[in-house]
Amino acid sequence: MSVNLTKGQQISLSKSDGTELSAVRMGLGWRAAQRKGFLAKLTGAQDIDLDASALLVAKGQVADVVFFRHLVSDDGSVRHLGDNLTGGSGAGDDDEVILVDLARVPAHVDQIVFTVNSFTGQTFAEVQDAFCRLVDERTGQELARYTLSGGGTHTAQIMAKLHREGNRWQLKAIGEPAAGQTFQDLLPAITAHL
Repeated sequence: MSVNLTKGQQISLSKSDGTELSAVRMGLGWRAAQRKGFLAKLTGAQDIDLDASALLVAKGQVADVVFFRHLVSDDGSVRHLGDNLTGGSGAGDDDEVILVDLARVPAHVDQIVFTVNSFTGQTFAEVQDAFCRLVDERTGQELARYTLSGGGTHTAQIMAKLHREGNRWQLKAIGEPAAGQTFQDLLPAITAHL
C-alpha cells in the first residue's frame, strides 16, 4: 500500500516483515499544463524539460551527484535511466527514473537528496500532474508518492531525501520550492535540509 506523503512527513523503508529494502526507484512524472486562449489552442501544450537529480551526501557535504549528464554514481549504487525532455506521463508512468541500490551505497554516504528542476526555465505553474514516487525495485510496489501541487513561480523543488538512521533507511518528503535550472543552482537551498 502506497503512502501519499505530505511536506515534512517521514516513513521507514523497513518492510512489514522486518527486513530492509535493498533497492528503490525514485520516479518523476509530469505533463505540461494546457495553455489558455485562442493561440494556445492552435499551438497546444509547450514542452517542459524537468530534470531529476540525486545528490549523495556524506557528513553534510555533497560527495557525488547523479543527473542527466552523469548517469551513474562513481560507486555504481545510484543510476539515472536517462533524460526525458518533454514529460508526458503525468499521473501515470514515470518520465525520469533514478535507481538506488541501498545495499551498495557506501557507508560514508548518509543521505541521498532528490531534486527536480525545470531545465528550460518554465515555472511549476506551467506543469500539471507532477509527482515523485518511491517504488520497491524488487517487487514493483509503490511505497510512497509526493504530488507537486499548487503550481507556483518556482522553477525547482527539493523533493525528498533518503537518510540513514543507524543501519536503516528513512524517506522524508521535503517539498521545498526553490529557484534554479540545474542542481548546482539548488545547492544553497539544499544545505538547509541536510
